[in-house]
Amino acid sequence: MELQEFIAALPKAELHVHHVGSASPRIVAELAARHAGASPVPADEELLKEYFTFTDFAHFVEIYLSVVDLIRDPEDIHTLTYGIAQELAAQSVRYVELTCTPYSSVKRGIAAEAYCEAIEDARAIARRDLGIEMRWCFDIPGEAGLTAADETLRVALECKPDGLVSFGLGGPEIGVPRPRFKAHFDAARAAGLHCVPHAGETTGPDTIWDALNVLGAERIGHGISAAQDPALLAHLAQTGVPLEVCPTSNVRTRAVASLDEHPLATLVGAGVRLSINSDDPPMFGTTLNNEYAVAASLLGLSRDGVAELAREAVRHSFATEDMKASILAEIDAYVTRS
Repeated sequence: MELQEFIAALPKAELHVHHVGSASPRIVAELAARHAGASPVPADEELLKEYFTFTDFAHFVEIYLSVVDLIRDPEDIHTLTYGIAQELAAQSVRYVELTCTPYSSVKRGIAAEAYCEAIEDARAIARRDLGIEMRWCFDIPGEAGLTAADETLRVALECKPDGLVSFGLGGPEIGVPRPRFKAHFDAARAAGLHCVPHAGETTGPDTIWDALNVLGAERIGHGISAAQDPALLAHLAQTGVPLEVCPTSNVRTRAVASLDEHPLATLVGAGVRLSINSDDPPMFGTTLNNEYAVAASLLGLSRDGVAELAREAVRHSFATEDMKASILAEIDAYVTRS
């Protein structure tokens, strides 16, 4: 069995993938057609490939937000969420922690309760029809400041959707210091949510230190600039705080010049725990399966090494222990018979 074929059927968990950023060309085209004339987003799958070509991270955010603007009512949210489940299930993903940004929808007039009902209904149908378990990370869009943080926390604590497991912080890192959101992460942690802020993608190691020491991060979104700080590498290795690494994303947003220069091997060589993820896969022209192939190439992995990457993602997840055990057993059985 070729490695690509092995990866395609390997049971996997996805821990760093964004709700709107996971909208496939099929889903985006459907939403653009539904709201024709009200958005610059093309309702054509081929034209979307050109539209999703980014000059830098700021341009990526601009394009991302134009797709966010297509999500205008609970039906759109349901369409998006279930469509993502279909795309992931087709890649043998058994469990996903989907990063959702309720503030972007609530500020456009969708009631928080309706937002949560839509994602929860899609989650139940996805479990029944596709065999995939979905969980939510409610994510502060950092560029929108404390108003967005307040509302994200309110929705998380008042609506409390059953699938909610964690609290995050995304968007641009430059000009958005992590300590600004300390009170929000403290409140989320007190309510039993795990803390998973982005840090160290387009900024240096200091942002990761702040995420760890100020926000109490249990996992770090991206975190690739840790490779620049030996003390931070040692700290991550010692504490076991894992990174959510998304190689192609880092290249497409120009956070890293090329895959050849990606620090994945440095991180692994230093003993840092990590998972491989896809971030905003259709926008970056990738899939989770492709990210596993990229990681295998960068790290020189055999099938056994790739299977261990899949196990690590499960171990670093916030799934129940029973669910983890079930997926890990499925991975082991797959490796044995492949």
